[in-house]
Amino acid sequence: MSQQESERITVYSDYVCPFCYLGRHSLNQYQETREEELEIDWHPFDLRSQKRNPDGTIDHAVDDGKDDDYYAQAKENVRRLQEKYDVEMDLDIATDIDSLPAQIASYYVKEHYDQATWLDFDVAIFEALWQEGKDIGDEELLVELAEDAGVAGDEIRSALDDESLRAEVREQFTEAQQHGVTGVPTFAYEGYAARGAVPPEQLRRLVEGT
Repeated sequence: MSQQESERITVYSDYVCPFCYLGRHSLNQYQETREEELEIDWHPFDLRSQKRNPDGTIDHAVDDGKDDDYYAQAKENVRRLQEKYDVEMDLDIATDIDSLPAQIASYYVKEHYDQATWLDFDVAIFEALWQEGKDIGDEELLVELAEDAGVAGDEIRSALDDESLRAEVREQFTEAQQHGVTGVPTFAYEGYAARGAVPPEQLRRLVEGT
């Protein structure tokens, strides 16, 4: 096992998924038990793919099989994990927020900046939605969060207008599905995976085998 492989975990997630936010808190708790920090190799995943029009907008009229009972159970699971991981959240579910702009912006930062800068931006997006209830589909919010992380706002505006970058991100969604990712969060390490906001000890077993 190389040093690089031992320090990187692949994470598939969608900012609009509350379990992705909770899963990152679980990963942070696992990180605190390690001597060396795991680098996060983030891959975007689109939970709304079945509801997207060809132009990328969401058609909320499309039936994705998620009814009131589904959302009631999801909210209950979110609240349970909030208590388990000691996480404060302003929202339980974000059904009306489009995360595609945030994923495009985050993908741009990941590709052009170092891990620390991307991680600052990534965390800021999660917290803006789940702690403050803000619309992470709003360009000006993403510009503000990026500038706070040390990224020029004009770069984010250009990224959101870049059709080739948008297509590249959508290819990332397809590749995730081709790799067998059917839900998020999914944590992958050396051919093994754990799906869901699993506890820190399960992430430790995934990475360390113990």
